[in-house]
Amino acid sequence: MIYNFNLGIGWASSGVEYAQIYRARMFRNIGVDAKFVFTDMFPSENMEHMTKNIGFLDSEVIWLYTFFTDFKTAPVTYTLSDLEKTFTDLNYTKTREGKICRYVFGGSNNFYTAYMVNDHDDFVHRVELVSNGFLIRKDYFTYGRVYSEYYAPLDNKAHLYHRRFFNENGSVAYEEIIDDDRMMYKFKDKILCSKEEFVGYMVSQLHLTKDDVVLIDRSTDIGQSIIMNCKPARVGTVVHADHFSEKDTNEDYILWNNFYEYEFNMHKHIDFYICSTQAQSDLMVQQFEKYYGATPCIYTIPVGSLPKLKYPKENRKPFSLITASRLASEKHVDWICKAVIQARSEVPEVSLDIYGVGGEREKLETIIRDNNASDYIHLMGQHDLSEVYQNYEAYIAGSTSEGFGLTLMEAVGGGLPIVGFDVRYGNPTFIRNGENGYLISLPEKDKDKIEALRKGIVDLFKQDLGKCHEVSYEVAKDFLTCNGLGDVYKRQVKCCIKALELLALMVRSSLLVMKAFYQMM
Repeated sequence: MIYNFNLGIGWASSGVEYAQIYRARMFRNIGVDAKFVFTDMFPSENMEHMTKNIGFLDSEVIWLYTFFTDFKTAPVTYTLSDLEKTFTDLNYTKTREGKICRYVFGGSNNFYTAYMVNDHDDFVHRVELVSNGFLIRKDYFTYGRVYSEYYAPLDNKAHLYHRRFFNENGSVAYEEIIDDDRMMYKFKDKILCSKEEFVGYMVSQLHLTKDDVVLIDRSTDIGQSIIMNCKPARVGTVVHADHFSEKDTNEDYILWNNFYEYEFNMHKHIDFYICSTQAQSDLMVQQFEKYYGATPCIYTIPVGSLPKLKYPKENRKPFSLITASRLASEKHVDWICKAVIQARSEVPEVSLDIYGVGGEREKLETIIRDNNASDYIHLMGQHDLSEVYQNYEAYIAGSTSEGFGLTLMEAVGGGLPIVGFDVRYGNPTFIRNGENGYLISLPEKDKDKIEALRKGIVDLFKQDLGKCHEVSYEVAKDFLTCNGLGDVYKRQVKCCIKALELLALMVRSSLLVMKAFYQMM
């Protein structure tokens, strides 16, 4: 079995989660069993809805908090009717508005507020109990009550102090005692004094063997617990982003990205690392040799592939740009907006559609509104983009660091030239400078970065875009998985085969897995 460890997931998933779902599909195709473990708490949503939304199967998902119960990963099917059957006081009034249903009990100061999955079904995600004006309890449901949270008034606020997790029959599986940011976990036969101990106990209860593999996709606050408890399984770290700070590195010292620092410092206990580009793998090999005198196993495995090239069914929209990412500060979509606004003086027909959701949306809305740009810059929200890229003329990226760049790969798969900064590692992988876009030198000041993007936009639309589209399709062919795998994916498969051989990765017979891989080729 391959266990893939992550922290959380959302409706606006990052490249880490998309890398995981590509990996899940690959494992399914070759018949390798894999589980994807999520360790964050998800009180606002049923995690299953988000994992299913991105493409995980319920049987592939493990949530840390239900691991010690007999509840399975499942959608919400608990209904208002099920809830009403639990009421001992039948003297109540019921009102519903959209996703919120309220029960007010006569002759008392108690009421329930049920929060539904949506505004048209009766499926209940959580129920809040308020007594005498104070929040007392929240109950969370899938096909039964999974857990409850208990609150007490403190400083005129509801203070969470306790969680109780249940089995399907209603019995208590374990409890979580909460004191601000400190947690303690109480089982029948043991007490765990921190979240880190809790994670470590969960890993130990997987009863891993030498035939199992643990892949760490995110390690913040859990990496040490995993590594200390996963043996005799093999353990690998997946490097999703730039792994060090260049400006803080010199001949004698390297500042690692703090997301990976622990695993790099513990390289003697890590069996292998995975990077998504050969450039990053080569650089890591050099750095480990230089700063540690070590030669770890580092594999290059692109995080995704293209099932086929996508061609427009009609003419591409003239002078159209697309960008797709989480609306997060590190993606610098604000720079892109400002660059497009400034480019209008030379390319008056240019337009930009922004796909994705995230915390920067309000900031982007302000930029668009203040510059009267709503006619040509559009926030499109979250969409399936598989049939979208090829309708545009070009892609633009504002990020100053990408481990791989799945959207970049998908963009060239739709024939799009790309304007982006000449930064590690994604942009140079997909952009042939001057042929299918521009690799722009990264200035120091933000205003100069915006100007550089503006110039890239203007220069691109002076190009023969038909020829640019042809070059992008040529680049994309290396990432094809169908009709005879492309060169990059062939290397991926061969690396995986090698890794499987060396690491005894979830096989009773290595030959069976190798045969499965070669059948794909």
